[in-house]
Amino acid sequence: MADVLIPLLTLIALEVILGIDNIIFISILADKLPENQRAKLRLWGIGLAMVMRLILLAVISWILKLDQNLFTIFGMSFTGKELILIAGGLFLLYKSTKEIYHKTEEPNPNDPVNVKTSSFRKLLSEIIVLDLVFSIDSIITAVGMVQELWIMYTAVVVTVIIMLIAAKPISEFISRHPSFKVLALCFLMLIGVALLAEGFEVKIPKGYIYFAMGFSFLVDLIQMKTVGKSKPQDP
Repeated sequence: MADVLIPLLTLIALEVILGIDNIIFISILADKLPENQRAKLRLWGIGLAMVMRLILLAVISWILKLDQNLFTIFGMSFTGKELILIAGGLFLLYKSTKEIYHKTEEPNPNDPVNVKTSSFRKLLSEIIVLDLVFSIDSIITAVGMVQELWIMYTAVVVTVIIMLIAAKPISEFISRHPSFKVLALCFLMLIGVALLAEGFEVKIPKGYIYFAMGFSFLVDLIQMKTVGKSKPQDP
């Protein structure tokens, strides 16, 4: 029993950690929509992530080939997985940098970029791109950890259920606190750099990344509580 339970719980924990990046990205994009459409975008985004993972598991032999060298440039070889990670990292860096710029610069009401014109389809297409990147990374990690296919399927389904439950409170928290929104975007930049580095075969231990994210979150939380207490109370 332990031979099955321990790998299953370990894989679920790993998938949840990898899924946090997805939730943050989806939450920030959902904030661009009217309130009555945000839950729908979160549901579609996370649901498609599960569908992609299940489909990729079904074609696992093709996924394994993504770790094989495709070509070499200046003595550096590239695999299919690495090309996808590089593309995903660049996309994540572009999106997060763009969002930080619009959040921190003084808004101009006459500037068309400050008008919320994002459509549901456009945002969903951006989520699909990142879903694909995270899904391939997740499945290759899962294949390296366990051999039984049913354990991978179970871990994916359980992880998506956890993500669906956690998506709304995380999204609402980020929406209520602008400073955390900027911090979340910085997290996405960090993940983008990590994906880009991994694509060029530079391994950055994920533990360092998530420790830095957790420490930054704790500092921002303490600052928020301190500022809240220092504000004069209404009589």
